[in-house]
Amino acid sequence: MGKLASGLVKVLIGLVAMAVVLLAIQRLLMPKYQTGVVEGSMVEEYYDNKEPHDVIILGDCEVYENISPIELYKDHGISSYIRGSAEQYIWQSYYLLKDALRYETPKVVMLSVHSLQFNAPRTEEYNRMTLDGMAWSPVKAEAIKASMMEDEHFIDYVFPILRYHYRWSELTSDDFKHFFKKDKVSHNGYYMRCDVRPFTGFPPKTPNLNKKLGSNAMDYLGRIADLCKENGISLVLMKAPIEYPFWYEEWDEQIQAFADGRGIPYINYIGNEEIGLDMTVDTYDAGLHLNLTGAEKFSNYIGQYLKSGYDLTDYRQDERYKDVWQGKIDDYNAMKDKQEEEIAKYGELISFGANATN
Repeated sequence: MGKLASGLVKVLIGLVAMAVVLLAIQRLLMPKYQTGVVEGSMVEEYYDNKEPHDVIILGDCEVYENISPIELYKDHGISSYIRGSAEQYIWQSYYLLKDALRYETPKVVMLSVHSLQFNAPRTEEYNRMTLDGMAWSPVKAEAIKASMMEDEHFIDYVFPILRYHYRWSELTSDDFKHFFKKDKVSHNGYYMRCDVRPFTGFPPKTPNLNKKLGSNAMDYLGRIADLCKENGISLVLMKAPIEYPFWYEEWDEQIQAFADGRGIPYINYIGNEEIGLDMTVDTYDAGLHLNLTGAEKFSNYIGQYLKSGYDLTDYRQDERYKDVWQGKIDDYNAMKDKQEEEIAKYGELISFGANATN
């Protein structure tokens, strides 16, 4: 080998070594979302699931804290996944659906309409908790461009080290413990909470200052409807049975008009007594979200609707995936037992701490 070739090889080896070091540093510095605000880990967990899903559920905390795919399977044999994230904006729901279609085509998409009240992103932190976990593809690039705040830069998403370089002084044991692999924080996208904090009342309802839903939000709702139609997917719009933050009649009427015009079902579950919720025991934060007992009641109820209205496979009868689902049930029960033990011992949950509110 000549001197020139030998020199080029050395340069190439040096560049590769530098890239590996930078990637390792980037991996260390990126938030792990393993304690505290664990919602930032949810989007990426989807890619670890190999079983098919007849139902994909999209939205913010109104879905990932209130619906249990494990309960949908146990009670109805429905295979589902929640592609949820904290304050997931409607355009992010659209791109997460496009991303899911790279891997599978569900029979039904359930979409929470809660985020239609937002016509533009509000914080870079919420963007990150959705976008960082997406697998790289042209779809992710489109999602980033649609979501960025004015002071954000696309290059910071391509190379997160540019965004998180300051975290040297904030590194915790979690960053080192989960450098290679993160623990699972959700159950097919469901965030479990077993603690109870009863509902005691909400503040007086404030006037609706934004009565008309934004054009950007409604445009992406239309895109989701079009995407489902193009792929032969039944779309169901839903509002979870959560009354606060306030949901206004003006918003409801606009969504109902959209649904009627498209021939799409829209179900507002607020005040639906048939679900059987008791907010003295079925919420962990005084009525803002459901706890495990509440989520299982709500899941059972919507499971009945899905099974009666759509041709869904009963995956409890599919031998190919029985072991997969049993493993998920075992993990679900193990986390339930652990949380109940912590609550009995400490009076509160220790493992997860406070979670994001949307």
